[in-house]
Amino acid sequence: MIRAYKFLMRPTIGQQGVLAAMLRDHRTLYNAALQERRDAYRHASKTSVTYGQQSGQLKDIRGFDPDHARWSFSSQQATLRRLDKAFAAFFRRVKAGETPGYPRFRSNKRFDTVDFPKDGDGCRWDSTPHDPVTRVRLQGVGHVKVHQHRPVVGKVKTISVKREGRRWYVVLTADQAPPEPLPPTGDVVGIDMGIANFLADSNGEFVANPRHGQRAAAKLEAAQQALSRCKRGSKRRRKAVETVARLHRKVRCQRLDHAHKTALDLVRGNDFIAHEDLKIRSMSKAPAPKPDADRPGGFLPNGASAKAGLNRSIADAGWGVFLAILAAKAEGAGRVVMAVEPRNTSRRCPACGHTAKENRPTQEKFHCVSCGQTAHADTVGALNVLRAGLVRRDANPA
Repeated sequence: MIRAYKFLMRPTIGQQGVLAAMLRDHRTLYNAALQERRDAYRHASKTSVTYGQQSGQLKDIRGFDPDHARWSFSSQQATLRRLDKAFAAFFRRVKAGETPGYPRFRSNKRFDTVDFPKDGDGCRWDSTPHDPVTRVRLQGVGHVKVHQHRPVVGKVKTISVKREGRRWYVVLTADQAPPEPLPPTGDVVGIDMGIANFLADSNGEFVANPRHGQRAAAKLEAAQQALSRCKRGSKRRRKAVETVARLHRKVRCQRLDHAHKTALDLVRGNDFIAHEDLKIRSMSKAPAPKPDADRPGGFLPNGASAKAGLNRSIADAGWGVFLAILAAKAEGAGRVVMAVEPRNTSRRCPACGHTAKENRPTQEKFHCVSCGQTAHADTVGALNVLRAGLVRRDANPA
C-alpha cells in the first residue's frame, strides 16, 4: 500500500531563495505550456498540443535557457504532466455536461508544489545517512535539512516540495507492505454526524464539537480587517497575509488532529463502523433567490443568512475530512466502514419502526408518537444507521 509522509524542511536563507526560484521557473514552464496549447487551438487549424510534444521540447528549452537547465528534467516533465491532467479533467467535465473550468494560468500564490516522480532522479531522500540529521537532496538546491518527526516505513517512491506561507515541506509517498490487522473486538457501532455534537454513536456516547473555526473567528476577523487596510505590494501587507495564513493553518491542523484522534478511537474499539452517506456539497449549497412578483427586481426573504451560518458550522465540523481519515485508518486496521442512506434515520423509532416527522419534536429530543419511546435524537439516528449498515453488510458478504 502507498502511504504519504509530510515533514517540515529547514532550509538556510540561501536555500529558501533557491527553492523560491525553482518554484518560479516551474510556474513559468507551466504557464508557457498552457499558452502554447491555447494559441495552437485558436489557430485556424484547431491544432491540439499533447504532453508528448511539449515534453519533447524540454531538451531545446534547457539548452537555450540555463535557468531551466539547473532543475531536474524529470520534475519539469512532472509539471507538464500536471498541466496535461488539468486538460484531461477539463475535457471529461465537458463531456459529462458539468461546469468545465478551463485550466488557468498560475500566479505565484497559486503554484506552490514541485514534484519529483522518482527518488534518486533529481532528488534523494535521506541523502546523508551517516549524519543523524535527516536531509533531502534536490537538484539545483543541495542538501536541505528536514525535521523528520517519525520514521518512514517502506521504499520511497516520489518526493514533492511544497510551500505553505513561509514554510517549506517535503512530501513523500512510500510503498510499504500492508500492516497487520488489529485483533477483533467483536463490537460494532453506528455514528451520526452533527453540529451540536461532532458525532453520536449507537452506544449513547457523544464526541463534542470542538468548533476550532468559531473559536478562532475573532482573531481571523481582526487579521483580515488589518489585511484589508494594507496597501497592495507593501511590506506591511505581506506580513498581514502571513498572519492570516498562519491562523488558517492553525485551525486546519487542529481540525485534522481532532479527526485523526476520533477516527483512531473508533477503529481501535470496533470491527464494523456504519455512518451516514452524507452529500456535504449539496447540504452546504446557498438557497436559491426568491423573486418578488409584486416588486420587479426585488426578492423575498429566503433564509440565506441563517443558511450561511449553518454552512459555516458544517465546514467547521470537517465531516468530509473526518470520514476520509476514518476510511483510511479502517483499511489499514482491517476494519469495515460502510456508508448508508441517511434519510429518516433520526425519525424512525428503533423500538417499533414507526417513521414520522412528529417523532422528533426538537433538535435533540426523540419521542415516538406510536409507542412512546424517548431518547436523544442523535443516538436514535446512530442506532438506525448501525442497523441499516448491518443489513447491508449481511446482504453483501465479502
